[in-house]
Amino acid sequence: MYATTESLATTPAAQGSGRSRWLALYTLCAGMLMIVLDVTVVNVALPAIQDDLGFTSSSLAWVVNAYLIAFGGLLLLAGRLGDLLGRRNIFVAGLAVFTAASVWCGFAGSQEMLVAARFLQGVGGALTSAVILGMIVTLFPEPREQAKAIGVYAFVASAGGSIGLLAGGVLTQAISWHWIFFINLPIGIATAWLAIRLIDKDRGLGMSRGTDVPGAVLITAALMVGVFTIVSPAAELGWTAPRTMALSLLTLTLLGSFILRESTAATPLVPLRIFRSRTLTGANLVQALSSSGMFGIFFLGSLYLQRVLGYDALEIGLAFLPTTLVMGVLSVRYSEQLVTRFGPRRPLIAGLVLIVIGLVLFTQAPVGGNYVVHVLPVLILLGLGGGICFPALMGLAMADVEPEDAGLASGLIGTTAEVGAALGLAVLATLSATRTEDLAGAGKPALDALTSGYHLSFAVAAAIVAAAVVICCTVMRPAAQPAPDTEVVPDAA
Repeated sequence: MYATTESLATTPAAQGSGRSRWLALYTLCAGMLMIVLDVTVVNVALPAIQDDLGFTSSSLAWVVNAYLIAFGGLLLLAGRLGDLLGRRNIFVAGLAVFTAASVWCGFAGSQEMLVAARFLQGVGGALTSAVILGMIVTLFPEPREQAKAIGVYAFVASAGGSIGLLAGGVLTQAISWHWIFFINLPIGIATAWLAIRLIDKDRGLGMSRGTDVPGAVLITAALMVGVFTIVSPAAELGWTAPRTMALSLLTLTLLGSFILRESTAATPLVPLRIFRSRTLTGANLVQALSSSGMFGIFFLGSLYLQRVLGYDALEIGLAFLPTTLVMGVLSVRYSEQLVTRFGPRRPLIAGLVLIVIGLVLFTQAPVGGNYVVHVLPVLILLGLGGGICFPALMGLAMADVEPEDAGLASGLIGTTAEVGAALGLAVLATLSATRTEDLAGAGKPALDALTSGYHLSFAVAAAIVAAAVVICCTVMRPAAQPAPDTEVVPDAA
């Protein structure tokens, strides 16, 4: 261990209680919501940004990719910096960087300026979000309250994207795309001010207790190159293209070097002992797989509504609103009760199964689809599944973590979500486009070919989430029960 539990007792608001802790939670969630919204709110505004700044279809992707590369690449390092320098310090610093970068994005008058500002936004987003889950676990050590608090966080983290679709449509159509960035200024300032007032300043372990500069460089480079490979050459040129394969090899080389470094370093950035926990390892695998399926489907589902059913940006946002509402009610109101009664593992499996059913059902949406018949049931199932499983998953990801590793574990679960989402989007979008091109080349009508491409992606997404169910039933299975004459500790799994 890097420090005793007692030395960490003054982590964020650990001494607080009652109403102040919940206000601190809402402040943390406000910061997370701002980060999550930014991913999807930009997607809705991309056509307006393209028309205004003259992006080509291929270069436009960098408005999203620049953010994802910085965000996904720095999450793990940011989480560890929270443990070393103090999680509140990193949270507030991230808000400052993100807010300043948002203003820069809003004033961007050229393609280069916007892409650079988006990269800086990704840096701020990583610093802000990487430490939040670790702070929540410290704020709420009692299991029942912790389950409820994580339910609130999980709702914001998972359902915020669909809120972003609605917000992006409203701001872009009512004012201009610049305001999807300017709106972050008052929110960021207010959140930082509340964080300083409501969350106690924690000391951190100190840089001398974990300053692994070579490890930090290797893992950050590996994640950035890996995310870049997924969102650019893999999506544009294919997985077997020479450039994709060369960058994939570089990513694996950097990861291998990082693992070797961490196994020999005196103060490793990521102590490999953390992966001895089957629960933590399994939770991260499930996070990667479920993010792959869910993020890609929200993106491709939006395209189905737009290109096949003819919805505009605002209508797409409203269409996804039922998912947000259902997920919110379950996450905030009932997730704590489910986890307390059944343990986190059973709700996790049940929620993932509902998501699989919803994705399979989406493969039946036709060209002349009806929202109430073919789309709404899918979105309700996704909301039910997400509202049940994601709070349980967040709790499992932090269940066996020592206090001094909470920031690291929080950054790790965020990293697997981002990399999984990027990988899932690249794979599903590529499969959909290839299927559509093949069918169109064979003479199938354009809308039929397009819909068949989406159907293939929905089916593959269902298979990916089904693989997460298998991991829950194997890697994350409960430990063997002790003998009857032994004192039994209730199984939380």
